[in-house]
Amino acid sequence: MALQFSPSTEAKFQDLLKRYPTRAGALIPTLHLAQDEFGGWISPETEQYVAQKLNLPLTHVREVVSFYTMFNREKTGKYHLQLCTNLSCTLVGSDVILQKIREHLGIGPGETTKDGLFTLTEVQCLASCGTGPVMQVNKDYHECLNPERLTALLDKLAADGKKNA
Repeated sequence: MALQFSPSTEAKFQDLLKRYPTRAGALIPTLHLAQDEFGGWISPETEQYVAQKLNLPLTHVREVVSFYTMFNREKTGKYHLQLCTNLSCTLVGSDVILQKIREHLGIGPGETTKDGLFTLTEVQCLASCGTGPVMQVNKDYHECLNPERLTALLDKLAADGKKNA
């Protein structure tokens, strides 16, 4: 079956087109809509769909998807943990947070837990340098992390994820 936006997402897409002077200008917000609509990642089929919707070359869409880390090119767990390991966060302990995630969840960067709940990604900057170490979980920031706060967060997410499964 070919991809298609749901009626509510299609309405959001049509609204986007009214806000941008060109279809190319609506590419990034359209990719966000598509990622949310089609399982949290941008598949090659999704790239093709967006290219057709915006009448853009597929190569242009692929370049944008591959350039920006906010677009997932593979399926992720229910909770996508994006840990900043840039210098500012490393200086205040992101290496300790990374090690704690490895111990607590048994995964490293680029891996997903066997139950599909968590995917861990190292990122270079979340633009929250004054509140590091910082980790983005899906779309929410968790700042000033320490091992205790991290453990409590992961345990809560695991409980919520299993309860809502």
